[in-house]
Amino acid sequence: MYLFLAFLLVPIIEIALFIQVGGLIGLWPTLAIVVLTAVIGTVLVRTQGRMALANLQRSFAELDDPTEPLAHGAMILLSGVLLLTPGFFTDAVGFALLVPGIRVAVFKYLKSKATITHFQMGTGAQFRTGPTQFDQDDVIDGDFTEVRPRQNPSKPSKWVEGPPQH
Repeated sequence: MYLFLAFLLVPIIEIALFIQVGGLIGLWPTLAIVVLTAVIGTVLVRTQGRMALANLQRSFAELDDPTEPLAHGAMILLSGVLLLTPGFFTDAVGFALLVPGIRVAVFKYLKSKATITHFQMGTGAQFRTGPTQFDQDDVIDGDFTEVRPRQNPSKPSKWVEGPPQH
C-alpha cells in the first residue's frame, strides 16, 4: 500500500511543484534548474559513493559489522536515482540523503525497526556429511620444500620450546 501511495503521490507533487516554480521563474530557468541539479547530484553521488565504498572495504578488512556502510551505500545509490529523476521533490529528498547526518538518522530509525536474528563474519568451520569425494573445487594448489632429516639428531631443533641451547 505504501508503494502504491508513493507512485501516486510523488508524480502529483512533482507536477504541482513544476507548475508553481515554472509560473514564478518561467519555463527555461525551471528546466535549467532541473538539469543543473542532476549534474551536481551526479558529481556528489560519485564522491560520496567512493567514500562509502572505502568505508565498506575498511569494515571488511577490520572484520567489523558492514551493515552501516552498506546502508549508507544503498542510500547514496537511492539518492543518485532520485537526483536523476526530474523534479524538485525528488531532488530535495536526493540531496537530503547525501547529507551524512541525515543518512545516520535514517539508518538509526531503520535499525530500530529491524530485528536481527543472526550475524556472522568470516568463514566459520564447514563440515561435510556423506562420502568424501574430491571435486575440482576441493583441490588446493601449493608449493612445498622437502626437508631432510638432521645429521646430528642429539641436538634439539630450534622449534623445540625451552631455554636456548649454547
